[in-house]
This record gives sequence, C-alpha cells and structure tokens, in this order.
Amino acid sequence: MKVLVTGSQGFIGKNLLAELKNKEFPEILEVNRKTEQSTLDKYCKEAEFVFHLAGVNRPEDQSEFMDGNYGFTSILLETLKKQKNTCPILISSSIQAELDNPYGVSKKAGEDLLFEYSEETGAKVLVYRLPNVFGKWCRPNYNSAVATFCHNVAHDLSINVNDPSVEMNLVYIDDLIGEFINALNGKENTRGDFCEVPVVHVTTLGEIVELIYSFKKSREERTIPNMSKAFTKKLYSTYLSYLPSKQFSYDLKMNVDHRGSFTEFIKTPDRGQVSVNISKPGITKGNHWHHTKNEKFLVVSGEGVIRFRRIGTEEIIEYFVSGNKLEVVDIPTGYTHNIENLGETDLVTIMWVNEYFNPEKPDTYYLEV
Repeated sequence: MKVLVTGSQGFIGKNLLAELKNKEFPEILEVNRKTEQSTLDKYCKEAEFVFHLAGVNRPEDQSEFMDGNYGFTSILLETLKKQKNTCPILISSSIQAELDNPYGVSKKAGEDLLFEYSEETGAKVLVYRLPNVFGKWCRPNYNSAVATFCHNVAHDLSINVNDPSVEMNLVYIDDLIGEFINALNGKENTRGDFCEVPVVHVTTLGEIVELIYSFKKSREERTIPNMSKAFTKKLYSTYLSYLPSKQFSYDLKMNVDHRGSFTEFIKTPDRGQVSVNISKPGITKGNHWHHTKNEKFLVVSGEGVIRFRRIGTEEIIEYFVSGNKLEVVDIPTGYTHNIENLGETDLVTIMWVNEYFNPEKPDTYYLEV
C-alpha cells in the first residue's frame, strides 16, 4: 500500500513514519512545507491512503491558522479530486474545534471541508479530534506543555505554572500511532462522526510537574518511579527523551574495600533494590541472615559458591555458581548465607533485595555459615 503523509516532518508525522517503516510499508509518500505542487499531484494520484497531519499551531499572525489548517486541506482535497482518487483520508484535528478561537475555528473549517468532500466523492474520511499529545520528538516551547516541562527540567531551566489544578486530557504518541495503524487497516475506533484514541490520560498540570521533577531527582537517588500507573511509565519515557546528550549517564557510589566493592544500582519504592557486588579472588562475603528480607543472587562473571545453613541446624548447603551458566539463587529467610569467590578473577554478582536498606531496621544478623 502506498501511504501519503502530510506534515511528515512534524511531531506526529515523524513518529508515524518511524512506525510505518518498522512495519516495512514499501512506499511512503512524504509531504511537507517544501513539497512542490507537481510532486503533490503525483502523490495524490498514487496514494492508497492519506494521513493528513499538516497544520499550523503557533503562527506569527492568526490569519495563518486558516491558511494552514483550512487552506492546505482544501488544496489537498482538490488535488485528490483532480486525480480522481477517492482513497481513505485521515485528518488529525483537535478538541479545540469545539471552541470559538482562531485555532479552533480553523480546525473546525478543515473538518467540515473533509465531511463535504466525503459526501461529494464517497471517499471514506476519518476525523480524529485529538487532545494534548505527548511523547518523544515533540518540540518544546511550541504547542505542548509536557514537552516544555520535560525539556526545561532536563536542562535545569525554570518552568512556569499559573494554575497547577488545571485538568488536562492527554494522549501518548505511541497510543495515537497504534490507533492510526489500526485505522489504516480498517479498524478505527469511532464515536459518532468522529474517531478517537481509546486510551486518554486525565491529570493536572501540577501532577505532571511533580512527576517530572521526581524523575530528575530519581537519577540522583538511584531510584525508579513506581511504574504501575501507565501514565507515569509513558511520561518517564518522554522525560528521558529530552535529556541533554552529555547527560545520558550518571555516577553511582561504589563502596570499595580490600574485598572488592558493593554498588547500589536501582532502588524502587515497591519492588526492592538491585545492586552489583564484586568479590576479589579468595574473598567470602555475607555470613548473615534475615527475618523477612529476601534476596536473589545472579553471578554473571567468575566462579564461586553460595553457602546456606538454616538457623538452629548444622547442615551446610552449597550452590556452585559461574558466569558461564546464568542461574538465579534465592536467599530464603531464616538461613545464614555467604558467597565465596573460588576463581582467579573477580566474582561479579547481581543482587536483588525486596526492600531498601533501612539502617534503623536492617533485619541483618551476623552469623557464620
């Protein structure tokens, strides 16, 4: 299928093109501000589906709203008619089409033009009235508060929120593109005369800002936010896409001594902590037990043995481990345990524990295996 995409260099257009290419669509006909009419004529003749994403959001003069959102739509539809092409056409409109402002009026005019075109030609038209869309590659300080907030916080710039209680309806870019691909395959989600993205997140400006600042802080505290809420997961992915390229990495605090090192990697509020333990050859670490705290050990390099002894018994249980055969060893409660490096190189172990270390309640009791 030959797919024509207007506004191909915009936020939604870039994400749509990337996914169409991922799905190996053989011919994508890209239209942007630099496309000449002769090329548009050719594309409108060949297209088997049209994504009309081009539009004007922040013009220097308000008259440009009608030129960009109504005028170019008119040109596109007239070109399709001239080429006698009645393929399906999808347009990205806005919920502001319901409002009496220059932007909303221009979007509503574009919608009406499309519905009239459908009645005249019989072509299938899909009109998506989109709320605020957020995600990677959205331009900050343009038409997305989320993009501006993510960019500014990531770059240590100030942000301004006049009313944190303002409620926002948000659609994540991947959910939007997924719906567009469904529409391309004839499986659009409709409600009355319009189409919609089935997943919409409702939140406030204040909650968005609070989350974004927590993302920034999480890198300093080696934490990961609670991802049980879909919106948090999507916003976190969005925030990371705005990091300055020189700040992708951040240091960890290595606790180093003659035995090796122990470094906390990731802490989560509800899923525990992951650390990296390095033991020098011949070194034994551990020799302690826990009431409730439990761990998982995964040796990824070197050779060693993990020993256990149940409290109150004398039997010693041994698990020989190696980076050549990855296996997880659970550390049950009520067993004193240690890990010894039996090899000639460093023994590297990934350790997960079900809770943060709390110095006031360590739940760790020294006892030789």
